[in-house]
Amino acid sequence: MPAQQSAPEADRSRLIKAEGGGWWFLGDGGYARLRPGQVSPEGTLLPSAERFLLDRGLYDIKPFRSYSLTVLTSTDCNLGCGYCFQNTGQDEKGGSRPPRIKHARLTSDMITSVLDFTRERMEAAELDRLALMLFGGEPLLNPRGARELLRRAAELGELKASMVSNGTLLTPLIAKELHAAGLESVQITFDGDKEVHDAIRIKRSGGGTFDLIVNNVAKAMAATDIRWHLRVNVSHHNKHGMDELVERLAERLDAPRCGLQFALIGDVGVGYGNDLAYGSTLAEDFTRWHARALELGFSVSRPKANLGCQACSFKSGKYGAVINADGVLSSCWETAGQPGWEVGTLEHGYLSEEETEGRWITCYDQYQYGENAAALAAFQDEVDAALLDRLNAAGRL
Repeated sequence: MPAQQSAPEADRSRLIKAEGGGWWFLGDGGYARLRPGQVSPEGTLLPSAERFLLDRGLYDIKPFRSYSLTVLTSTDCNLGCGYCFQNTGQDEKGGSRPPRIKHARLTSDMITSVLDFTRERMEAAELDRLALMLFGGEPLLNPRGARELLRRAAELGELKASMVSNGTLLTPLIAKELHAAGLESVQITFDGDKEVHDAIRIKRSGGGTFDLIVNNVAKAMAATDIRWHLRVNVSHHNKHGMDELVERLAERLDAPRCGLQFALIGDVGVGYGNDLAYGSTLAEDFTRWHARALELGFSVSRPKANLGCQACSFKSGKYGAVINADGVLSSCWETAGQPGWEVGTLEHGYLSEEETEGRWITCYDQYQYGENAAALAAFQDEVDAALLDRLNAAGRL
């Protein structure tokens, strides 16, 4: 490679300071641990280090291998979490029934339209693999639609299918049926340890959900080979119980079959705020939780370069789509079903860029945290550096 070659203009890499000296470089093409002398005192790569990374292919932009499709099988949900981005307000009576986005339910006819649309998009992008995510609301409020979509989606090419579910409606029979239809993995969310989770992630009819969710996942684990991703929401409401939560989940679930992710909750819900201070103390908490999770056998999400979402990073919708149960297109799963955020329909395709100006958002736009963006970025770098050091030491990078 010519010595004068420089990093690409569309560089999405990250350079973060490692624990104990040195730096981590995260690029599209992978990771590298750099010595202190390869980075300037100002925190920029020296030319020799940049050439080394280019030669190693760490700046190479990997082409997409599959089309990313998210489909809401139902916009309804049986939970009444106050921070949900699909709420259109808070429960005026102070209960657990906040008003939500408009009801829609995926039908057989709509599945035909979804797959016809997806087939055309896959052909245009020259992709023969499909990454399908079942989403809601709660997708298991429409298990028939979920099963049918999975079975028929396999006709489009090699299928990799996942689902985001609250887990309260999951039974061994449903798990086996979905797995047989092609479902490979499920994401389940926890809002802290049992007591605080039960105060936040509450049924619309009232009552906590922690034991129900854990028991359902444990039974589904025994019945299928589905892989599990446990997302743990972190806010000032539940931070204090995370150490106990990690231990509890390891006791009751098969940790090696689970990925564990700790995710900060942004100010996305109507009337909801997260008052956490993003500093070294919180970073130390995240580092401790990750370290213990690894010790107990969980896998953890590896830090990444600044890679955009496949569906919402391209305003043409070239490589992915988010489709509501009524056939309306959204740029992102966070705005699906929200009035005023439509970017097209299955029948007519995507609107022009001029028409979607101001309503085409990405997954990250609603998590900028306003004036706290710089503090959040510094916090994330500190957490990711510590995690990379531990994964590297464990031989898991």
